[in-house]
Amino acid sequence: MKLPHLRATRERRLVSQSDLAIAARISVATISRIEQGNDAAMGTIRKIADALDVQPADLMEKSEVSA
Repeated sequence: MKLPHLRATRERRLVSQSDLAIAARISVATISRIEQGNDAAMGTIRKIADALDVQPADLMEKSEVSA
């Protein structure tokens, strides 16, 4: 699944890619790839959402949430 709202959410919370990667326990390269438009696994999405204190749906396109 794509996370088109990840970068904006991360930047609004003043969190760097590096800090997010540490908090979510994933690599900076993974964060970067997802922000560039690559798909993310649901487990990764949950880790990122937890680290940003948001719901996974907040990071996804609305069409993917209802699909």
